Amino acid sequence: MQKLLAESGVASRRHAETLILGGLVSVNGQPVRQLGSRADPMVDRVTVDGKPVKARRKLYVALHKPRDLVCSRRDENRRRTVLDLLPREWTSLYPVGRLDRDTEGLLLLTNDGDFCLRLTHPRFGVPKCYRATIEGRVDPAVLTRMTRGLMHDDEHLRARRARLLQSNNSRSLVELELMEGKNREVRRLFDAVGLRVARLCRVQVGPIRLGELPSGKWRVLTPVEVESLLAAGGQKSARHRPGTVEEPHLRT
Repeated sequence: MQKLLAESGVASRRHAETLILGGLVSVNGQPVRQLGSRADPMVDRVTVDGKPVKARRKLYVALHKPRDLVCSRRDENRRRTVLDLLPREWTSLYPVGRLDRDTEGLLLLTNDGDFCLRLTHPRFGVPKCYRATIEGRVDPAVLTRMTRGLMHDDEHLRARRARLLQSNNSRSLVELELMEGKNREVRRLFDAVGLRVARLCRVQVGPIRLGELPSGKWRVLTPVEVESLLAAGGQKSARHRPGTVEEPHLRT
């Protein structure tokens, strides 16, 4: 019941407990005072202090985040946030994980707490793929070090997969796949090996690709895409095992 009230926007889960224990929540006219009670707002009539509780439609949105936007519902410094790109009536959405202000690319947003947990908690292992433009030529041996793991600021960081896409004396393009999504992990991996990231873009979350979605634009995920994301946590790719480094298919 606490989850239902929270997802309907009535109260936080903690406050919902207070409402239930106080006898203010009723299902089909009968007060519910037991925590963990269940109800279906599509079938049952749920009220709080006599006012009906309406089920909130769950939304799942893919956004191409531009640089210089903050991944937050609101910012204390009044900087623009990713929600400024969405319809005003979607104020209940929040980012699934975060991209730092200087990073662009695929960002998912939702009002479904369970969906958010499945995609962000390390135990579910949903991979995220990034493309980083690096200053200078990158030695493939450096990528091997990243997939074996590195220490940075007393924290162990590791890429699941690293691939050199392009390389010349001035710029290199590297694709990394991560599992945990620690704070600024891609940038910190390159910093640990003395390389500077000029541009960073997330191109994939689980099976969902950024594709041709223009910067600053969004689209609603299909039910099939949502199911594929939820299923992604239990899947392990045989093609990309930890420690795998793929040689570049293009050099310039």
